[in-house]
Amino acid sequence: MPEVKMTVNGKPASGQIEGRTLLVDFLRENLGLTGTHVGCDTSQCGACVVHVEGRAVKACTMFAAEAEGMEVKTIEAMAEPDGTLHPIQAAFQDHHGLQCGFCTPGMVMSAAALLKDNPTPTEAEVRDYLEGNLCRCTGYHNIVKAILAASGQDVSKIAAE
Repeated sequence: MPEVKMTVNGKPASGQIEGRTLLVDFLRENLGLTGTHVGCDTSQCGACVVHVEGRAVKACTMFAAEAEGMEVKTIEAMAEPDGTLHPIQAAFQDHHGLQCGFCTPGMVMSAAALLKDNPTPTEAEVRDYLEGNLCRCTGYHNIVKAILAASGQDVSKIAAE
């Protein structure tokens, strides 16, 4: 079996893989980074979103070998080493943008990519960007509110739902 090498969350990572090994499986099974979730295996739900070379990617749509030599960032790298939440994670907590939490890692990673490209999105832009992320619990309202809050926008006039 070939070996794949990449940088994951700022650290060198490698492992023996079959050619058909998906990035999400490599992260979870080879590296033990289980924060990246497998939801649908069809790229519909977005629970597996990670950043590859700074871009949001559904890790169930990419072979691990395609990430050879690349920088991969998972949800595990969002918080500070001392456990302090990233502002997006804190906003999800503060604005009740999660319930069961299954979609949350993918939502947070997608939100980080959005805010990197568009630091002050409108509500419509957030909703449009999250089109590829499914949540079966929250109805999205509080997720959108959390992302707007993480961008530094005033969300005090947005009613809680």
